[in-house]
Amino acid sequence: MMHKPNFIVIMTDDQGYGDLSCMGCTDFKTPHFDRLAQNGVRFTSFYANAPVCSPTRASLMTGCYPRKTGVTGLCAGNRYAEGIRNDLPVLSEELKNEGYKTALFGKWHLGSLEECRPHRKGFDKWIGFLAGNVDFFSHVFYYGWTRKTLPIHDLWEDGVETNKYIGKYFTEVITEKSVEFIRESNENDEPFFLFASYNAPHYPMQAPDKYLDRFKNLPEDRRIMAGMLSAVDDGVGAIMDELERLGITENTCIVFQSDNGPERSKRCWLDGNEDYYYGGEAGKLRGHKASLFEGGIRVPAIISWPGTIPCGVVSDEVAATFDIFPSFLKAAGADISKYHIDGKDIIPHLSKGEKNPHDKIFFEMPDQSLILDGAERALDHQYAVRKGDWKLVVNGTDVAGVDEEDRIFLSNIKEDMGERTNLKDRHPEIVQELMAEIEGWKEEIENYKTIDTYSML
Repeated sequence: MMHKPNFIVIMTDDQGYGDLSCMGCTDFKTPHFDRLAQNGVRFTSFYANAPVCSPTRASLMTGCYPRKTGVTGLCAGNRYAEGIRNDLPVLSEELKNEGYKTALFGKWHLGSLEECRPHRKGFDKWIGFLAGNVDFFSHVFYYGWTRKTLPIHDLWEDGVETNKYIGKYFTEVITEKSVEFIRESNENDEPFFLFASYNAPHYPMQAPDKYLDRFKNLPEDRRIMAGMLSAVDDGVGAIMDELERLGITENTCIVFQSDNGPERSKRCWLDGNEDYYYGGEAGKLRGHKASLFEGGIRVPAIISWPGTIPCGVVSDEVAATFDIFPSFLKAAGADISKYHIDGKDIIPHLSKGEKNPHDKIFFEMPDQSLILDGAERALDHQYAVRKGDWKLVVNGTDVAGVDEEDRIFLSNIKEDMGERTNLKDRHPEIVQELMAEIEGWKEEIENYKTIDTYSML
């Protein structure tokens, strides 16, 4: 009897486009990520559906643009934060309905109200936190103190607050529990969906010496980034090794991606430094977390499914987070025509060379207060569209600065992936076309109500 395929999502947090050795990083190595890429397709034009954490994760879970999920900004770090609309089907529930065992280990950040928590969203097993970040050892959410909010302990196991992991580096806890879940599911002969949701390399920038000592010659900001990612890389290796040991590699589809681009906030430093943080690299891309320039939304991504998807392939075709929902469910045997979603099943494109289902893709980043320079500053609502090789960004932000005349920024992404040259004056007809595309999309989504979010938590 043919078993249904297993599914694993490995998501990192605030990892830049250039922070894997298989993506061009030269100052540190990520051998297990490289091995994953050798076993599948490495994307060079994969997009997070938003430049910040919560809305990208909402798109993963629903297959929809963030606006339609109710989550366009960052969900609050308190214990009464709303999340994904309750009337939407979510990936874990739908796979559970298809006979899958489901688990989440790590970051949730999609609401902390009881009805929003993972065990109410189809996860049979979960160990993790509900806010946007926690201390990696105490598992306390501290960031709220800047708004006179008290620190909150934020580690849970199957809906019950737990202290049993205090002192344990949380990256290692995620790996340990992921491997255990894979082993148990296989022993019980159950197909499984695992969401290994690593909170590295999100601040606070912390890693044990055993990882930092691997990179003694790097500058301090880069060293801590390398150490945190090296711990995740070891986790990827442990997951792959367990699949191989159990003989289920070819029956398991693994998707890896970062949830958005690298953080630049001063709060990344833990030594009082008030400079912008450049420990994370976006490679040749302009922008960063919270920006709709490529550096905020174009992320490292790999899909590995040996025997179904070719190995060792590099694809420059456009794909995005919301494609995971229909791709997994179709492969699990579900009828995806019943879902009103924006993502596309990309497995036929990857496995059979069928035409890429995406001809254009949209992005938005609502008004947020970003504490990037020691004081809050409001950002205009950003919009962007990529259509073929052309990309238009409206009100794009960059800590390096954006000239007023570049508030509307047109680039040919194939020729200028770093968005250095604004072509709006040379191609006004393309600007007009893409502005019309954005306005049409805005009209489509404007009736979707979104929750009030608490910026940058």
